[in-house]
Amino acid sequence: MQQLTIIKVGGKIVEEPESLTAFLKDLAVIAGDKILIHGGGRSATAMAEKLGLETKMTDGRRITDAEMLKVVTMVYAGLVNKNIVAQLQKLGIDAIGLTGADMNLILSQKRPVKEIDYGFVGDVRQVNAPALLELLKQNYLPVIAPLTHDGNGNLLNTNADTIAAEVAKSLAFDCNVRLIYCFEKQGVLMNETDEGSLIPVLDFELFQQYKSEGIIQGGMIPKLENAFQAIASGVKEVIITRASDVKAGKGTFIR
Repeated sequence: MQQLTIIKVGGKIVEEPESLTAFLKDLAVIAGDKILIHGGGRSATAMAEKLGLETKMTDGRRITDAEMLKVVTMVYAGLVNKNIVAQLQKLGIDAIGLTGADMNLILSQKRPVKEIDYGFVGDVRQVNAPALLELLKQNYLPVIAPLTHDGNGNLLNTNADTIAAEVAKSLAFDCNVRLIYCFEKQGVLMNETDEGSLIPVLDFELFQQYKSEGIIQGGMIPKLENAFQAIASGVKEVIITRASDVKAGKGTFIR
């Protein structure tokens, strides 16, 4: 089976020119087929502020009303996505920028209202793996923005970590998939303020223990939940690492 690396990157890495340039140069030398999923939440928040819109978050997740949906669509699918694509073209990589609506790539359902109304936020139902495989066959590098659709003409804001895991799971039957989550830290840390406290290997039992002890908390919890679901669904390897180490094989390895 073909080797496929799926990389999720977000935060200031994709929003600051120097860090983005360095990251994409490292990505370019990774062997085999690649898919890139990106975030862009800081840029969306900044744009919303310029437009006089309040950003509301709960547990690290953005509340997306109709006006905020317009903002994240402009920023994620436009500004951030096309900038990444243009930078990859500069490096000689034939990238194609997409949302989940393009080619019917990612179908979602609007998250039901329970304790919290997240608005136009989608939970992934289906990934069009054959379409992605066809793009890879044609030597394109898909660059996917964190937007999906519901099949009824509506775009939905969708967590990029979740998209990365769902894409990885959908392609695990056809490829040897390695999933890499890139962010500012060198991996999962015992103490988030101490870069020397890296957890090199993390299994589900240890994750549960660290979560109950409050060592792993906040936004790292859903990231790791996605990682373990990916492993359980046949993804060969999941790594959480610093963006500058994406080609070095460093970070926290999920077992």
